Amino acid sequence: MEIFHVLNRGVDKRNIFLDDQDRFRFIHDLFEFNDENRVDTASYYNYIHNRSSQCDDIECRHINRFGYDKKSLRQSRKPRQLLVDILVFCLMGNHYHLLLSPLVKEGIPRFMKKLNMGYAKYFNEKYKRKGALFEGRYRSVPVIEEKHLSYLPYYIHFNPLDFVFPNWRNGNINNQKKAITYLKKYRWSSHLDYLGIKNFPSITSRDYMLKILGGSELYEKNIEDWLKEMDSEKVGIFTLE
Repeated sequence: MEIFHVLNRGVDKRNIFLDDQDRFRFIHDLFEFNDENRVDTASYYNYIHNRSSQCDDIECRHINRFGYDKKSLRQSRKPRQLLVDILVFCLMGNHYHLLLSPLVKEGIPRFMKKLNMGYAKYFNEKYKRKGALFEGRYRSVPVIEEKHLSYLPYYIHFNPLDFVFPNWRNGNINNQKKAITYLKKYRWSSHLDYLGIKNFPSITSRDYMLKILGGSELYEKNIEDWLKEMDSEKVGIFTLE
């Protein structure tokens, strides 16, 4: 199984997510563009989140520009043929992290092209801007060793600690409980789904990684240990930052 850690950042390190609508839209795009079938312009939806919804795809309602609702769109579209398995994801202010496994030839380049172009189109239209949104194509590194696989989900999911503990990568967290609580409240990653808490369950394929991590209970149990063991040298060996 090939696995790649993928990252892309806003041009000039600009923020690419300015509000929750943007974050929901990107999560919608993770789902929508992971498909060998062409995504028609008629299926560029306005992404409207319904917090009370228990829908088990991406907890949302889709209404597109032409007035079609989610049900009619599903009836008219072909069954999805996935380009990649999205194993882990995390959205930050000016970048995002993905852990991807290709399912078809050139699956990752094809998925990333659709994802970045689709989100940039939405962002530029919403904010009435022109030009490139991302600093480049994207960066990726293959994950070869299983010990790295057992580490990367924690590292990717811990990224939001940048907002409260900027030096967490060096193990400088003076309040473990606060850090763990903060991560549990941060919705914009696959962390909650790995804990067994339904958040965006249809975005990620978690079975393979949970097997490596020992299941949701052990994943949660090991969080504090990984927070203590973080160090910048170890991180630098196999991450993109």
